[in-house]
Amino acid sequence: MEPQEPVKREGRLTLVLALATLIAAFGSSFQYGYNVAAINSPSGFMKDFYNETYYDRIGEYMSEFSLTLLWSVSVSMFPFGGFIGSLMVGPLVNHLGRKGTLLFNNIFSIVPAILMGCSKVAQSFEMIIVSRLLVGICAGLSSNVVPMYLGELAPKNLGALGVVPQLFITVGILVAQIFGLRTLLANKEGWPILLGLTGIPAALQLLCLPFFPESPRYLLIQKKDEAAAKNALRRLRGWDDVDAEIEEIREEDQAEKAAGFISVLKLFRMRSLRWQVISTIILMGGQQLSGVNAIYYYADQIYLSAGVRDQDVQFVTAGTGAVNVLMTGIAIFVVELLGRRFLLLLGFSICFTACCVLTAALALQETISWMPYLSIVCVISYVIGHALGPSPIPALFITEIFLQSSRPAAYMVGGSVHWLSNFTVGLIFPFIQVGLGAYCFIIFAVICLLTTIYIFLVVPETKSKTFIEINQIFTKMNKVSEVHPEKELKDFPPSAVGL
Repeated sequence: MEPQEPVKREGRLTLVLALATLIAAFGSSFQYGYNVAAINSPSGFMKDFYNETYYDRIGEYMSEFSLTLLWSVSVSMFPFGGFIGSLMVGPLVNHLGRKGTLLFNNIFSIVPAILMGCSKVAQSFEMIIVSRLLVGICAGLSSNVVPMYLGELAPKNLGALGVVPQLFITVGILVAQIFGLRTLLANKEGWPILLGLTGIPAALQLLCLPFFPESPRYLLIQKKDEAAAKNALRRLRGWDDVDAEIEEIREEDQAEKAAGFISVLKLFRMRSLRWQVISTIILMGGQQLSGVNAIYYYADQIYLSAGVRDQDVQFVTAGTGAVNVLMTGIAIFVVELLGRRFLLLLGFSICFTACCVLTAALALQETISWMPYLSIVCVISYVIGHALGPSPIPALFITEIFLQSSRPAAYMVGGSVHWLSNFTVGLIFPFIQVGLGAYCFIIFAVICLLTTIYIFLVVPETKSKTFIEINQIFTKMNKVSEVHPEKELKDFPPSAVGL
């Protein structure tokens, strides 16, 4: 008898896969979103704490510029930590695995949660700044590792699971905004508790995630443990015959077998990965430089400048967060229907339009009575557009366009661009806002437009395609007949291998 071909089946959302997705995303991505928004509502009380602590030490209050600068540093330490975390992705996921890295990463959440919770008692704003750096490292790792982990767990027809981390980021933002109501924790006594709550999801993940599978691709390709990879796939898929998927993973392994571990330096020098790397940089840069951080970090100030009353700002901000969660949830269901490319084009186009109209509305709000309401509509429209494409798709896209050996380095590049852009906006936006006033969003509009044009001209559709099929699309774009990493890398010095 001739050997039968392995039967290929459509993957389904099993209980193990669903729970692994929820635990990974809640324990890690939720914290990212929570810490983006947690210091927004209590910022006034925290600045008072900074000033009072300084007065107790020096005998005088800080100047307005010094206080603004110190607060900007406190805000921007989070994305700077994210940049550091992104640089740690490659070494950690290759040595500890995807799941192992997520478990290790909880250290960078639990420790700063304790420090932030105790900062007021210790009369130390330095503890807050250091904690923001540490929790930023946690976010930098999780924002790269969770999409990688879920993208490697999910069957190709359930690629939408790669968007779930972004949903939990938006849920984290919303929860921080709700807890940040002044009647709850955004007050003089409650803000340390608000900051310290970030450790709870980490503790839950630390307890639950060990019971779920490691990435089958990591187990087979990097650990060379076929038995463990098959067992993981059986648990994730809900059936015993996983030979077809094992064979597909082997094909991916063969496609890059000669390359071994691909470092960041190799990634930039490989012609066969040129457009993948460029697309990663453009999408991640466009995502963060498009103005989304300006809205999340300084939402209250934007609404105040739009004419919203001080006592109503917190409710408008929470309402915006709820819209963000809703639209990201919708994106999960339509990403396989409409495709990644269409959602990116739609999302960036909406953001571009919203930034242009918002600029006009802010410029005319003193002369036309209903302009403040148009400003709010523009901000909400922007959030809708960003939630549909620019927020959830780029991380999913990186998982899909890079093969196993180059994926960790690609996430290091994408994560570095993501967090450096995030850091830049968080640090300089208050000064841009003062300098340009109503016209600050023109900068973001230009970035949205340029990113939209690039996506239209270059970025291909990847929905329902295997990693190998996507790789073949980029092989044609890179104008190489076949990917031969060993030929491209033969002149590399040995010292470049570990970068």
